[in-house]
Amino acid sequence: MPKIIKGAPKRKNAFSPSAFNVCIFCGSNMGKDPIYKEHAKVLAEGLAKAGAGLVYGGASVGIMGFMADTVLGAGGKVFGVIPEALKAKEVAHSGLTELRVVKTMHERKKLMFDFTDVFLTFPGGFGTLDETFEIITWKQIGIHHKPLIFLDINDYYKPLIEFIDKAVASGFIKAEHRQLFQSASGAEEALQLVAQSRAER
Repeated sequence: MPKIIKGAPKRKNAFSPSAFNVCIFCGSNMGKDPIYKEHAKVLAEGLAKAGAGLVYGGASVGIMGFMADTVLGAGGKVFGVIPEALKAKEVAHSGLTELRVVKTMHERKKLMFDFTDVFLTFPGGFGTLDETFEIITWKQIGIHHKPLIFLDINDYYKPLIEFIDKAVASGFIKAEHRQLFQSASGAEEALQLVAQSRAER
């Protein structure tokens, strides 16, 4: 059974004070193309091998659950944060290193932020995009300077990135804010960018 704690931690990183932690925003569905699962496996195993802890949304289903299981299976640590409403639906992962149960989605995102050094956005749906753009917005207004990397697997995020470029060209996003995130073509490149960010800390 995982260590289950309700509420926010008393210190910034109770999970592992000296560790390097990577938060992955990903979905509760697997996606139709097996390429997503393949990249998730490479990514999760690579993080565990590098000794990086995984921070994620705490669910046992979809890419979220698969990523957590793979990191744990490779000997890594996984820290999950889940709101009470989702835990009540019995989707919380029961085998994590630690699981935090919070009241709201906002608390979930804030706690994941507090524990994280680098953010990765895997292909996902509305929840994944919500988490991602909140982190980008916080970075835009100077709350943090943590890296965020889109995993543009199979050109999944190409239309979104093109939309952002259009918003820059149209004058709705400042040109310098285009640098608030990076993109990687897949798991291997993402792991390289994570390693680079870790070395620059």
